[in-house]
Amino acid sequence: MVTLTDKEWADIYNRLARDWPSSHLLIREVMRRELGFTVRRHSGYTPRTAQELDDYDRSDNIWHDTEQDRKFHRENTHKDVVCLDFYDDAKETWFRLRYLDRE
Repeated sequence: MVTLTDKEWADIYNRLARDWPSSHLLIREVMRRELGFTVRRHSGYTPRTAQELDDYDRSDNIWHDTEQDRKFHRENTHKDVVCLDFYDDAKETWFRLRYLDRE
């Protein structure tokens, strides 16, 4: 599985759109068969880093109904990510070499 931010996915999607027919990107079964992966969006919470906690404490002006709710939002941050679920190891390796500049 490859996890990307929305901006990273948009950049990669644009590169894929130049290299592949639109049917490969719009039809899930074709994407899985030809590119070796499917796209899944995930939304959830991740723990804040020490720096993020410090920044949050200095700007904590959000009202929370309960102390438990305030503590949860202080310690966690909401994150949206795009997950690429691969079904073929060779195609995943090819994708990483071709499209991921960060690794």
